[in-house]
Amino acid sequence: MGALTQISRRVRWADTDATGRLHFPRIFDIVQEAEAELLRSIAWPVGLRESKYDLPRVNVECSFHRMLMHDTPFLVRLRVGQLGRSSIRYEFDILDAENEVAIRGTMTVVVLLNGRPAEIPESLRLGLSGDSARGGQAP
Repeated sequence: MGALTQISRRVRWADTDATGRLHFPRIFDIVQEAEAELLRSIAWPVGLRESKYDLPRVNVECSFHRMLMHDTPFLVRLRVGQLGRSSIRYEFDILDAENEVAIRGTMTVVVLLNGRPAEIPESLRLGLSGDSARGGQAP
């Protein structure tokens, strides 16, 4: 298993639908926050102009197991599930206040250089593999 990060949050009013439940598309914004934290933890730049590489999403999916209501705490666990030649598959679990899985899913990104798929840079690969002592800095 590769690198892992966790972030704690509460369901904000802006994250809910009219019933006070977490609105389903918001989960992808929340997972993207966790991805940014993971990249920061390995010293990979997350700013738009800090790296010559782009990491667009090419596949996302999730299953909702339990409701998350307004103002309830939850934990996001994001880990690297698989590193391909040019793709990264993240796996995520959202745990509710009782530490039960509320949402589970995956997100796959592709590494682009000048708009074309590119091999994952070695420093990024090392950092995402969990070897943060050796990886992270963007070329």
